[in-house]
Amino acid sequence: MTAARPVAIVTGASRGIGRGVALDLARTHSVVATYKGRLDAAESLQRECGCEIFQCDVGVAADRAALIEAAVERFGRIDLLVNNAGVTQRVRADVVDAAEDSFDEIITTNLKGPHFLTQLAARKMLEQGSGRIVFITSISAYAASVNRAEYCISKAGLSMSALLWAQRLAPAGIPVFEIRPGIIRTDMIATVEKLYDERIANGLLPQRRMGEAADVANAVRAIADGLLDYAAGQVLNLDGGFHMRGL
Repeated sequence: MTAARPVAIVTGASRGIGRGVALDLARTHSVVATYKGRLDAAESLQRECGCEIFQCDVGVAADRAALIEAAVERFGRIDLLVNNAGVTQRVRADVVDAAEDSFDEIITTNLKGPHFLTQLAARKMLEQGSGRIVFITSISAYAASVNRAEYCISKAGLSMSALLWAQRLAPAGIPVFEIRPGIIRTDMIATVEKLYDERIANGLLPQRRMGEAADVANAVRAIADGLLDYAAGQVLNLDGGFHMRGL
């Protein structure tokens, strides 16, 4: 079937940033929204915006292949891939004590999964001659947290994956972007939200507020609408100015 509207895949879309992105894109795109375990949250998203939902663990090769196959079978093409799915530590531990199994889990989901999902999507985009790809990374790609070492390493690696794909696909007219969110109000930071609010009030961010999923969705929207097509490989810092250095 050929899609009447552009087709977007948004991974990890049942909650948080991914949900905000999927809700916004559904206004103009046929959206395939993936979820891993929260079927109730995915069904809620589907009712709200009419997207397709698809269970997918991006860290599993068979799931990645099934996702791309299902999207192409249903709509005939892929116009936008938003690599958003990711996990953080089950337990925060000092890098001196952190367990290897936690490292393996996070690297598999946050780095290996989106890197090789992009490989599959890129092949389809090269075949059809167009497409756009977004990697959602984090300020943790460069800001070290010694009690979240594996998360930081995964996001730093994902940032390089985005750059590699940007260089490879730019000559084919397929721009790739990295969106680097800062402190975004989602359930992922629920346990430390109050602490972050206090630190922001005390000057942690030049823009004195926490980010919202809609802030990230707005950046994805600009990419989806082609407004940044001549900025392949660009890193968009959605962090309230955290990345700026000043004396």
